[in-house]
Amino acid sequence: MKILLDTHILLWHLMDNPKLSQEHSQLIEDSQHQKFFSLASLWEIAIKSSLGKLDIQIPLDFIVPQEIIILDIQIHHLKLVQKLDFHHRDPFDRLLIAQAISEQLLIMTHDESFKNYEVKLIQ
Repeated sequence: MKILLDTHILLWHLMDNPKLSQEHSQLIEDSQHQKFFSLASLWEIAIKSSLGKLDIQIPLDFIVPQEIIILDIQIHHLKLVQKLDFHHRDPFDRLLIAQAISEQLLIMTHDESFKNYEVKLIQ
C-alpha cells in the first residue's frame, strides 16, 4: 500500500496523540507500506509554527522519519489543483488531494471534506 499522510496524521503519530487510532498508527509503522509526506505539509507546519498556531519542538529537517518519503511538488500536481472543484478551500489540502490522485496514493486523514473528491482514503 502507498499512503500519503495528511499533515495532522504525522504530527499526531509523532506526538502519540490519542486522536490517531491504533489501527492507523500500525499502518504507519508497518514497513510493508510505502509512506509519503508532502513538501506542502512541511510548508504548512512552518507557516503555522511561525504564526504561533502550532507548537512543535522538532526542527523541520527532523520531523519526517527516514522511512517516510518526502513527496515533492510537481507541475502536474499544480495543474490538477487548478481543475479541482472547491469542496475544500484549504490550499494545502487541495494540493495533497491532487498529489494523491496524480501519484495514485491513498490519503490517511481525518478530514471529512476529502470525501468530496475522487481520491482513495484511509479514514
